[in-house]
Amino acid sequence: MEYRRMGKTGLQLSVLSYGSWVTFHKQIDDSIADELMGIAYDSGVNFFDNAEVYALGESEKLMGRVLKKKNWDRTSYVLSSKAFFGWRGKDNKPNQAGLSRKHLVEACHEALQRLQAEYLDIYFCHRPDKNVPIEEVVWTMDLLIQQGKILYWGTSEWSGVEIMEAHRAAAQYGLIPPSVEQPQYNLLERNKLENEFLGIFNSVGMGTTIWSPLASGLLTGKYNNGIPEGSRLALEGFDWLKDQLMIDEKLASVRQLEAVAKDLGTPMSTMSIAWCIKNPNVTTAILGATKKEQLLENLKALEVLPKLTPEVMQRIDDIMKTKPALPAY
Repeated sequence: MEYRRMGKTGLQLSVLSYGSWVTFHKQIDDSIADELMGIAYDSGVNFFDNAEVYALGESEKLMGRVLKKKNWDRTSYVLSSKAFFGWRGKDNKPNQAGLSRKHLVEACHEALQRLQAEYLDIYFCHRPDKNVPIEEVVWTMDLLIQQGKILYWGTSEWSGVEIMEAHRAAAQYGLIPPSVEQPQYNLLERNKLENEFLGIFNSVGMGTTIWSPLASGLLTGKYNNGIPEGSRLALEGFDWLKDQLMIDEKLASVRQLEAVAKDLGTPMSTMSIAWCIKNPNVTTAILGATKKEQLLENLKALEVLPKLTPEVMQRIDDIMKTKPALPAY
């Protein structure tokens, strides 16, 4: 396993990590989660990602039960959660979602209870909150760090402007700024990491824990001939994801990618993950495998990295046509 420092912090994350979005509670139970987290940990994965909204809190409870049973040395892994959406779904009352100090503090306490943990290594603001002053958000995250409930804080799906506003507020008041962003990044979704955030990487140096490196499975090739039963795009409540991803133009590009993977002698999923971590601004790519075979395949991405020569990367760009065009100087 390779480990990368999270931005300008001293924290080292395994370049491949394991997350529970969609999968935990909805697609896999305790015994499968136990097996998959065990395989990940034994392979050198040290970062496990979660959020209050995943399966409305049940995902954190499941991960908490597994971690308690595993009884791994707490200092050997990094645990995260995220707050914004709340866990009560449509039953959220005022202050049970968003980034107010009240919700962030209470959501942190609830996450610790569900995960059966004394502290979170990383705590993310799951989305920006236009209704809360950025100073309140930064003050609250700094407070949680001072109290020892979290060690680092980050943002997820924030814009570059919003991230820099947080850094401005932190500098103004002598507070701890966010040190990591969790954006979507894959062969179909590249603009933030390869364009919008370049100035941020060069100035304040944020780490990134990228999600959906396989575009919710689209980059595995399994949707090339329709939506298989049991896949996440077939799940109830994920129509928005299906509408976003199942576009003929995208599928046509993905079908062409198969030839590249075949020439490299690797599954397309493994190549697609390796492509993500080829980017030095990616601290870690969060895997969301539901089966042992999938996870073992995904973990081989590190072996594929050396095969991604400039020529191969150019071939992939020519097929996908998703590389952001930067201003010419």
